[in-house]
Amino acid sequence: MREILSEIEAWRKEGKQVAIATNVKRDGSSLRPLGAKMAMTPAQPDPGGTHRASGVIPEIAGSVTGGCIEGVVYEEAQAVIKNGIPKLLHYGVTSEETPWEVGLSCGGSLDVFVETMDSPAWREIAPALKTCLEENQLAAVATVISGPGLGSKMMVWPDGRSLGSLGNAALDQQAGHWMQKQIAVQETTWTSFNIAAHHVAQVEVFVDVFAPAARMVVVGAVHIAIPLVTLAKAMGYHTVVIDPRAAFATRERFPHVDELITEWPSSALEKLRPDEGTYIAVLSHDEKLDNPALAVALASPARYVGVLGTRKKIPQRFAALRELGVTDQQLSRLRAPIGLHLGAIQPEEIALSILAEMVTAKHGLPKTQETHVIVPVEVVS
Repeated sequence: MREILSEIEAWRKEGKQVAIATNVKRDGSSLRPLGAKMAMTPAQPDPGGTHRASGVIPEIAGSVTGGCIEGVVYEEAQAVIKNGIPKLLHYGVTSEETPWEVGLSCGGSLDVFVETMDSPAWREIAPALKTCLEENQLAAVATVISGPGLGSKMMVWPDGRSLGSLGNAALDQQAGHWMQKQIAVQETTWTSFNIAAHHVAQVEVFVDVFAPAARMVVVGAVHIAIPLVTLAKAMGYHTVVIDPRAAFATRERFPHVDELITEWPSSALEKLRPDEGTYIAVLSHDEKLDNPALAVALASPARYVGVLGTRKKIPQRFAALRELGVTDQQLSRLRAPIGLHLGAIQPEEIALSILAEMVTAKHGLPKTQETHVIVPVEVVS
């Protein structure tokens, strides 16, 4: 949604209606994930004749497959804009079809939900969702994609707040619990619920989890941090390195880092305000820098907090952190020693093990066996 928000805002300011198509189910491979979106306006006349075949100028932002079925989805969206009735589209290969006949050259199947942003459900949550996206907040939006209440929406935050309704109090309660679980793992998906009114009906609900943009914060501009930043950039993280030691924290050593901060780590972390999309790796191997930074990190909602060190020193580390006011519940979140168990020795291998563990945290997997690494010592001449 973030990638098409500016176009949607521009169209709305011009008074144009907007339809949104979202990937809500898939079976097999797909070029784009669940939750991928494509926004469209009503077909605009083309007086210049640039698009002679259709006679209209299509206004489209984003995509649902990267090009396979966008044309068909655009045409379907025009009808949804006109009649205001959302529609669940299915594209798949039967035994008598080839992938090219249905537009999915990758095979498998894909369900796309098309709706207009002029619906009452969208109008109710739109301001809150815009704030969520602009302020990098974590939240989830559920939509009824099949069954009674088609197109109804409910937005939920991690603290239990909710906005809107799926059209049934019992469904809202069931879906709310399920949405909280999806928020915890930050996973967009769909499921079915059975609701009873005058008769039992099945409702399919899609939940779109809007996670904050991924940000990796490294405390300690040590040698391991160099390949870690490089790998994280390739994975799409916004990267930050903090170290008050000017000889370490230089652009020559970290030419590709997004932010290089030469301040005391705990103070810098407080200013950065870690959120649910923040991954913090504490690597300086200097307790004066590491422990106060860990106290700030563990008190925050950061998705991941890990610290470099050896297993035998964990009790000593925990005791020092408790003296700084860190609770046992907060300590249970700490990945110590940092990284997955890969037998890592070289800095690049250690960086890989750290990033791999961050990926497990991103997808809500439990803490796993600690790694054993040889910690290189850096000397500033």
